[in-house]
Amino acid sequence: MSEQVGYRVPEVTKLVGITYRQLDYWARTGLVRPSIKDAQGSGSQRLYSFQDLVTLKVINNLLKTGVSLQRVRKAVEHLHGLRKAPESLTLMSDGNRIYEASSPEEVVDLLAGGQGVFAIAVDKVWTDLEGTVAKGSSRTKKAQAGSA
Repeated sequence: MSEQVGYRVPEVTKLVGITYRQLDYWARTGLVRPSIKDAQGSGSQRLYSFQDLVTLKVINNLLKTGVSLQRVRKAVEHLHGLRKAPESLTLMSDGNRIYEASSPEEVVDLLAGGQGVFAIAVDKVWTDLEGTVAKGSSRTKKAQAGSA
């Protein structure tokens, strides 16, 4: 029997710094669906993985730089298609476009040509969230015993 740690909506909103309405909208529109357990109708609870938290935190940081939700969606789609670990990337934005850097020498524009000025180191987001979670965040364990 394998166990996976899941985070409920109230905890996710606190850890990521977003509102319930934002989280609900992003889940309903497919921006970030909970990878452990999605809602199954009224009254059911969503359970998010740690990777989901990192993705949500990066989205929130990009939105705070002024990037439109439409462009953030394109960037998230691109990141999901990568074969490398997202925590090895740095995302940069000029408030309009989003760029990916996987090494100091490499900057790939995700949406069009331009120059990035605001950087989000995904590994830093990852490490910060790990620390926050370790400091007393209540976690919900969901046993996955052969059920989907």
